[in-house]
Formats: sequence, C-alpha cells, structure tokens
Amino acid sequence: MNKNIIYIGVALIVGLLGGFLIFGGDSADSATNEVMDNHNHSEEIASNQMWTCSMHPQIMQPEAGDCPICGMDLIPAETGADGLSANEIKMTDNATALANIQTSVVGQGEMEDNSLKLSGKIKANEESNAVQVTYFGGRIEKLYVNSTGERVGAGQRLATIYSPELVAAQQELLTASSLKESQPELYKAVRNKLKLWKLSEKQINAIESAGKVQEYFPVFATVSGTVTHKMVEEGDYVKQGQPLYKIANFNTVWAEFDAYENQIALLKEGQSIKVTTNAYRNEVFDAKISFIDPLLNSTTRTIVVRAVLNNKKDKFKPGMFVEGKVEGIQSSSKSTVTVPATAVMWTGERSVVYIKTKPNESVFEMREVLLGNTNGTNYTILEGLENGDEVVTNGTFTVDAAAQLQGKKSMMNTEGGKTTTGHEGHLGMQENSSGDAKENTNHSKMNKRIEVPNKFQNQLKEVFDDYILLKDALVNDNSEEAQTVAKNIGKNLAKVDMKLLSDNEAHNHWMTIQKELKNSASAIEKNSNIAAQRGHFKHLSAHMISSVRLFGINQTVYSEFCPMADNNKGAYWLSLEKEIRNPYYGEAMLTCGEVKETLE
Repeated sequence: MNKNIIYIGVALIVGLLGGFLIFGGDSADSATNEVMDNHNHSEEIASNQMWTCSMHPQIMQPEAGDCPICGMDLIPAETGADGLSANEIKMTDNATALANIQTSVVGQGEMEDNSLKLSGKIKANEESNAVQVTYFGGRIEKLYVNSTGERVGAGQRLATIYSPELVAAQQELLTASSLKESQPELYKAVRNKLKLWKLSEKQINAIESAGKVQEYFPVFATVSGTVTHKMVEEGDYVKQGQPLYKIANFNTVWAEFDAYENQIALLKEGQSIKVTTNAYRNEVFDAKISFIDPLLNSTTRTIVVRAVLNNKKDKFKPGMFVEGKVEGIQSSSKSTVTVPATAVMWTGERSVVYIKTKPNESVFEMREVLLGNTNGTNYTILEGLENGDEVVTNGTFTVDAAAQLQGKKSMMNTEGGKTTTGHEGHLGMQENSSGDAKENTNHSKMNKRIEVPNKFQNQLKEVFDDYILLKDALVNDNSEEAQTVAKNIGKNLAKVDMKLLSDNEAHNHWMTIQKELKNSASAIEKNSNIAAQRGHFKHLSAHMISSVRLFGINQTVYSEFCPMADNNKGAYWLSLEKEIRNPYYGEAMLTCGEVKETLE
C-alpha cells in the first residue's frame, strides 16, 4: 500500500515536470528574449544619442563632454528628426531660444499699389556750379570770403590782389592816353587789354583820370551762390586763370535715385515722382524725372534716375537721404515680395535666406533668392520666395553654421555634404542695414592668390603686425591701447606703395581694401567705447583677411571665428596662434571660437 502511494507520487511529479518542459519552455524563452531585446534596444538608443551645446547648436558629438568652442557641458540633442529632406536641419527648442532665432511671414512688396519706391540722395545741381578764377596773376593781399558755406552775390568783392602785370599795363594806359590823339589804335588796344582782365570801364576811366598807377586790384564774384570749396589763402601767389573758389547755386538741387535693371522698363523721362525725406516727414515734394542714366553700373546693377527739385527755401541739403515714389506703374510681372534686410545673407555671387519648413517645429532649409531694390530696412525679392513663406529674420548666421557643420546645403557649401573642419574657407559677410556700414563694399569669397612683389608684401606685413596688436588690445579689454594701435595702422597703410602693383586686378583690389581698412581703423581710433571698437574691428578683419588671402605676407596665419559675436551674426578675425583668444568678448568669453582656416 505504501509502495503504491510512493509510485503514484513519483509519477505525478514526473508528469508535472514534463508538462512544464513541454508547455512552459516557450514562455520562458519569450520572456528571456523580451528582456534581451529590450536590453539591446536600449543599448542601440544609447549608441545613437547625439550631444549638442546649448549655446552653439551647430556642435553635434556622439558622446557627452565639453563644447569645443566655449567649454560648456554638452546636453542630449533631441531625437526624432526622421522625415527631414536632404537639406533640412532641425534645431532643438532650447538652442533656438538661446540663439534668439526669430522668423516672420513674407508679405507683399513695393508694387502692390501700382507704385515704385526708389531710394536716393540729394546732390548739388552741377549745371548751376561755377568756379571763380582770377583773370590776372599776382599775390593775394586780402581775402574777404574765408570759409566754405558762405553765401556770395554777383559783384561782391572776394579778394584783393597785387599784380605786377596790372601795374605795367596801367603804365601803358597812362602813356597811351597822352598819345591817343596821334595813336588812337594803340590807346584802344591798351584799354581792351585791361577789359580782358575783367576791369570795368569805370575802373579804367578812374585810373586814367587819376593819372597814377593803382597797386591793388579787387576780384569780384561773377556769379551768386554758396562757397563749397576755398582753394587759396592770403599771401598765395596765383596765376592767371587759377581757381579761387568753387561756388554752387542751391536754388535747385538734384535728387538722384538708384533703380535696378529689372525696373528700367517701368521708368521714363517726364514721369511724376513724389519725393519725401525724414527731415520733413509731413511734406511731399512734387518733381519730374529729368534724366535716366544711359549707362548701367555693372557692380551694383543699377542706373541713376534724376529729378530736379526747387530749393529756393533752402530745405534740401546735399547728402540728405530721400525716397521717391513713382505712381501709376503698370507692370505685367507678378507682385514681388519683401523681407527684412536681416534675413538676407549675401556675397558678390549669390543671396540666400533660411525658411522655416514646418510651422510647429524648428526645421529650416536654405533657399537662394534674387534681390531687387532696397529701402534700407527691407529687400525686394524678385525670385525665390512667395507670400506666406516663413523666413528667419534674426539668428540667420547661427542657422547657417548649423547647416554647414551638419553637412547640409549652406551659404558656404552650395552642394551639401560635410565640409573639412578647420578649412571651410572664409566668407566675408556684407553688413546690412542693422546699423553697420553699408557701405558699400562686397566681401566675396576670395581664393585666388595674386602674385605681387616681396616689397609690397613686406609693407602689407607691417599693417598686419599692427592689426595683431589691435586684436591683442581688444582681447585684453584695453580700449586706449586699441585707439593707439589703430592710429598706427592708418600711418602704415599710407606707406604701402600702390605703384608696386603692376597688375590691374591687384591694383583695383588693393584700392578697395585699403580704403575700407583706413575707414575702419580711423573709426576705432576716434571711438573710446570698446563695444563700438569691436564692431568696427569686425569690418576691419574681413578686409584684412581678404588682403592676406589675395597678396600674402610670407607668414602662416589662422582665420578664426566666433558665431556669437555681433548679436549672433558671427565674426572672423586673424591670429598667429591656433589657441583661441576672442577679441569680440575679451575676458568675458575668452575661448569662444574656433579655427576656420589656415592661410599659408
């Protein structure tokens, strides 16, 4: 009986064990597999996690660590960027906020009310300009008009001159006067000679009646107007026909506007144009187009359109900015659109903007555009954008830097694909209407080295050495030292001998660069505010980089870049060392930046 119980118990245990092995094994394996799958998936996610910098969103690294630009701790980058097109980039919300990236929706342009707006300046009416000359040589004893801006009237005495020629001519007159009965032709010839020297009949008769020579003679104005140039000083010796003053009549002035070539067909002489200026905000001045320049400026792709303005009340001053509005324009082309000037990044070759492609996400893509007219704060876009597109208007440079380093299509990388770190090439940015000089200079991407004499390179090297001292002064937050060094830059620029450049291309490039370097250095010299100095240093650096790239200085230097400078527009500078010492922030952010290019 006990044995049967034992046999039954053993059989039961064996059955249960067999059932577990047959029916429970799959479940155990599934559970095990599920655990393993989850583990492997977690490892895969961890291995794909990218890390970025909150201040420099263009930085993407596969591991946690420090930002190579500013040294801050990297943070996990957001995932889920799947579904982006080849040239779209996505930025984290945190990075977008820290970079202060702002966008706006494109609206209608300048042609929506069948009118065309043109920007221009007031210029002196060249047809009313005159040069006051002396009609006899001698020494200026007295000037009665001593400064520019003085008004003179026709017949007003301008100067008194001692003239040996006139003294001799007067003696001839007195001699001929005593012989006028016997030699009337000689007497008449002597009088005519004095008349050619602009002596009046009254003056000649007074000399003859007095019977003695007059030593000093006055010079009278032949026209009325305002003195714009004073060309002599008291005591100067002048020759017959030598200019004394330039006199302009401002009763009428020219308003000269720039029109782009796509607008030429819309304009013609005789059209009415309404002129406004910030000096008289509530007034509109009516004029007519009197001249359209037959020559196109090949650099700016514009022509000059001129109107004559009545200025008897002296309201318009040469150099004053004005805006013209030509109404009744019938254009068959589609309405153009406008964007803020801060949205446009451009070189001499092309212009680009960044558009937001997904309304609820920070996803951007570069788009090339064709620029039209500008009124200083907005660009007319002729091609590339449509009404309703959302464009980046602040932080554009930050977005472009992120696109470039992620291998996407960017301003410096037209085809997309990764660029070589440290050798991307410098791109001088044209400063726009945010307050920087508009100036009027194109900083195109220059890669071609021009062969120039060693003597010219050595002279340029002296300017470069002062530039490095200026950079160091800004690194050290020393505005006084920056002013002193900037003055030396101006002196050494004057010593660079342009005659050493026999090549026309080199000559033209240096003329442009030298002017910009001089203007920037002078601005730094005259300004003790270090923030303003750093703003001018950006412009100075762009042209210094162009000069070193074009002409060389027989020394290896590094082009370095800070994406946060100039309100996140970014700025370059040159250095002799790879180690970053940021002149745009100094001690406040000394190591912010990276080497962009080595200039051999």
